Amino acid sequence: MTYMTRYRYLLIATLSTAVTALSACTAAQPLGADRDAHGCIGSAGYSWCEATQRCERPWELAKQKGFAVSAENFAKYCQSPKAP
Repeated sequence: MTYMTRYRYLLIATLSTAVTALSACTAAQPLGADRDAHGCIGSAGYSWCEATQRCERPWELAKQKGFAVSAENFAKYCQSPKAP
């Protein structure tokens, strides 16, 4: 086998592997397709906040409102306000 023939086989094998890998990737759910019931995209870090009635990123809301970043603090802040 000549150098060019081996190179072609290697190139074909590499391209075949790449195409197979890419096919597997496209079969998965597209990025951003994981919206919850409120339309918040979890993979982008968004969660629903009842208090603001918006999709919020917990770390951004914590910085904006001045509380420590934690799931517990986010949940406390975002609890639905109690009716008087």
